[in-house]
Amino acid sequence: MNPLPQFPVGFQVGVSTAAYQIEGAVDEDGRGRSIWDTFSHTPGRTRDGDTGDVACDHYHRWAEDLDLIAHLGADAYRFSIAWPRVQPDGDGTLNIKGIDFYDRLVDGLLERGVEALPTLYHWDLPQALEDRGGWLARDTAARFADYAALVAGRLGDRVRRWITLNEPVVHLAQGYAFGVHAPGHTHLLAALPVAHHQLLGHGLAVRALRAAGAGEVMITNNLTPVVPAGDDEADHAAAAVYDAFHNRLFLDPILTAAYPPGLDAGVRDGDLEIIGTPLDGLGVNYYFPTRVAAPAPDDPLPFRMVEVEGVPTTAFGWPVVPDGLHDVLTGLRDRYGPALPPIWVTESGCSTHDEVEPGGRIRDEARIAYLDGHLRALHRAIAAGVDVRGYFVWSLLDNFEWAEGYAQRFGLVRVDYDTQRRTPKDSYTWLRAALADRP
Repeated sequence: MNPLPQFPVGFQVGVSTAAYQIEGAVDEDGRGRSIWDTFSHTPGRTRDGDTGDVACDHYHRWAEDLDLIAHLGADAYRFSIAWPRVQPDGDGTLNIKGIDFYDRLVDGLLERGVEALPTLYHWDLPQALEDRGGWLARDTAARFADYAALVAGRLGDRVRRWITLNEPVVHLAQGYAFGVHAPGHTHLLAALPVAHHQLLGHGLAVRALRAAGAGEVMITNNLTPVVPAGDDEADHAAAAVYDAFHNRLFLDPILTAAYPPGLDAGVRDGDLEIIGTPLDGLGVNYYFPTRVAAPAPDDPLPFRMVEVEGVPTTAFGWPVVPDGLHDVLTGLRDRYGPALPPIWVTESGCSTHDEVEPGGRIRDEARIAYLDGHLRALHRAIAAGVDVRGYFVWSLLDNFEWAEGYAQRFGLVRVDYDTQRRTPKDSYTWLRAALADRP
C-alpha cells in the first residue's frame, strides 16, 4: 500500500471510545444507573442479552489502554465521560470517586504526550433523569448544562477542547423514535422534541463550559451523504426530507439559527440564540452514505432507505464508500460557507470478521484498506479547501457495540472478553507505521 499523503502541520490523528462501551465497573465507586444499564438488562433488547457491566474493564485497565494509545503514536484520545459516574442522579454535586477516575485519565494522557478530548454525553443518560422524562423533558437540557459546568470546573485546567454531545441524531432516532437503543421508545416523529432539547442542552453547555474557562467547544454528529434511489421527483423529494432529518436538523439551528421546515418542535423565544452560540469546531462522524427512495403507501415515514449497491460491506453490512467522506466534508463547506467552523472527523472506522491465527496475529486487511481509503478521501477534501484538522479512528478497542452486544468488532486492538487480554491487530501496526512516517 502506498504511503499516505502529507496532511497539514498540526493535523491530529487520534482514536475514539465511549464510556458505556468500554468502562465496565457499573456498580463501583458510587456510579449511578444509566438508561443503557436498564435497556441492556431488559430481555430481548440486545444481542445474546449482552450488557456493558464489564465490557473492556477500562475502568481498571485504563493505564494499559493509554499505553496502547501512546505506543500507537496518536496525537489525541477522544473518550466520553459517563454522566451517571460523576453525577449518579443527573443533578447535585459531583461524585468525587467518579470524577477522580477522569482526573487520573486526563493526567495519564498528558504524561504520555496525548491530548485529552472528552465528550460529555455519549448516550448514557442517568436513569434518574429518564424517570423524569429524559430528553423528552426540557429540564434535562438545564441539568446537562449544570453537569458540564461541574466537570469543566474539575478538569478544565488540563482540557483545552471539549465535545458536548455525540451523534444526537442517532440518539433521537434509535433511542426515542424507533426503540433500537436505550431508552427504547418508539415515538416516531413525536420524538422531535428530543432533538430540540438536546440542542438546547448543547447551547447551554457551551455557555457553561466557556464560563468555566473552556478553550474550545464542539459538537459531534453523524453525517451521511444522501443519494436518491432513482431519478424521479418522488425519490428526490424523499432524499431531501431524509437529508433534512439526518443532517440539517442538528446543524441548521447551530449554524443558521433556523430549523429545517417542520422540524422545530418545542422552540421557545430565545432558544435559537442559545443553540446558535458560536462553536470553535464541528465534529463529523462518518460511516456510510444513505440511499433513499420514495415511501410505499403504507410506510409510516416520508422516506424509505434502500441498499447502496455495488460496493463492499463491513461485517455490520454497512457499505464502504470512502468518497462519501469527501462528499460530506465538501457538502458542509458548500452548504454553510463562512458559518462553518473547523472540522474534526471524530469517528471513522469499520467492523470486520477478525480471525486470530495460532500465533496470535490478526490480519485485518479490510480495516487497513478502509482507513487508507478514508484518509485519502479526507486529504482530497482538504485539497479542495475544506478546513479539516483531525481524524479519529473508531475505535481503539473492540467493545460493547450497543444493541449488537459483542458481535461486532471495530477495534484496532482485539479484546478477549473472557481474559481481557489486549492484542494489537495488523491495522494498529499499519497505523503506527503511518504515524511514525509523518514529517
